[in-house]
Amino acid sequence: MLSILAFPFHVIASLIRYIFGRLHISLPTFPFSSLNFYRPIWPNSVGHASSSDPYSVADRWVRALEDETGALCVSHARVGRASDSDAVEGVASSSNVGSLSNSTGLRTRYGTISAKVLPDFTLGSYEDALQTCQREVRIGCIILVSDEHDDVLEFKRNTLTDPTFVDLLHTNNFVVWGGDVRDKEGWAASQKLQATTYPFVAFVSLQPPRGFTSRQSSTSSNSTPSLTILSRHQGASATLPHVLSTHISTQLLPRITPFLERIRNANRERDLERRLRAEQDAAFAESARRDREKIEMRVREEKAAEEAKRLEEEKAMQEEERKRQRAQVKRSWRKLRRGELIPAEAKELRMGIRLGDGERLMRGFAKADSVTALHAFVDAHLVPAEEISEKDEVIFDQGEDDEYEIVRMIEDAGQSADEWWGFKLFTAYPRREVAWTPGTKLAEIPGLEQGGQLVVEMVDVDRRRSSESQRVGDGDDSDGYETE
Repeated sequence: MLSILAFPFHVIASLIRYIFGRLHISLPTFPFSSLNFYRPIWPNSVGHASSSDPYSVADRWVRALEDETGALCVSHARVGRASDSDAVEGVASSSNVGSLSNSTGLRTRYGTISAKVLPDFTLGSYEDALQTCQREVRIGCIILVSDEHDDVLEFKRNTLTDPTFVDLLHTNNFVVWGGDVRDKEGWAASQKLQATTYPFVAFVSLQPPRGFTSRQSSTSSNSTPSLTILSRHQGASATLPHVLSTHISTQLLPRITPFLERIRNANRERDLERRLRAEQDAAFAESARRDREKIEMRVREEKAAEEAKRLEEEKAMQEEERKRQRAQVKRSWRKLRRGELIPAEAKELRMGIRLGDGERLMRGFAKADSVTALHAFVDAHLVPAEEISEKDEVIFDQGEDDEYEIVRMIEDAGQSADEWWGFKLFTAYPRREVAWTPGTKLAEIPGLEQGGQLVVEMVDVDRRRSSESQRVGDGDDSDGYETE
């Protein structure tokens, strides 16, 4: 029922508050100010979580304070939302704090946003403000009011808008938090700070543990500072602007600033060490990664080299095995089949053959004898059958033609006819090669129609292949054979 009766007054007061606020005029004191400007919500906050959270309550209290005083906050900082770049310009030392002017500094920095300014209140809970003080190593200024006290309105209009007081708080980066004791957060803060008279102002900051002297706290790095109440100011006389400003300038800052600066320096050193360690760890990790990649690459290269070597050795072994098998087949052919190619001596073609070692052979052939018979005869003198071991014998196809058999063995060996026979035949004069060609008769060879003199030249297969490789590289057009 009381809320229904007060509703018209609330509407009128809100309208007046809006008009005066737009004109930046301080509002007069109304008997029903408690109905118009600020209503405590803590006792009836059940079911209204969206409007009773610490941030919303603090925001409404600051806006109501702006309406009551006709002033604006230096900036609308929000806990957890304002960036570090919105922080103050710096912390003034104790030697120059007292030299601040009453209003020139603020108006120079903030322009003409208002004839008066309020401290930059931190929005959030009382515990949030304390955590900010501890985390950011800043001095906290806690302001508690109660509209039930007559001195509160004068405190709001004079002390909280005093240029010197506001400039001291802002310049020295104070964490300013305020509230009404009729709210849950304000009431909890008043209980913890043991506030009994209002307006109430308390200053809190990190301090060394009890039992540490100033010398010990300055030299010891193992002491853990704790958040401590530095001073309490209660009532109208203790919260006058010049009283609080003098206390901050002459007592609070000279006593607290050196210790806080040491903590900040220690924090900066720790941050620097942390960054250096992180950079070193990153450098070590990068170096280890590169070393690991080098090792892995070297292992891969070694494996590839070993595999290539293995393949090369395997290929060489296979080639040696093929050569051994071809040599075995050739030796078996010489022992078992070569004699079948040498015909009985005839008198039609008389051949004189000079071997590579100077030995001379005389042999008569028939005109119908083939060039294969001539090569078989020479080969029989170069490699006699009795020098061939019995274990080298292999089985030959009995139905296969003798010359075709030779052609097949030459093809299987991947050699030329001269390489397979191991020698070449030339007529003595004029010098003309007697090449081996299957089915060719001796009488058909120029220079041997009536017989003749032949010269045997050995063919070094390995040397020839080496010469051919060199010739390919050097562009040599020689045939790679040496003659007598």
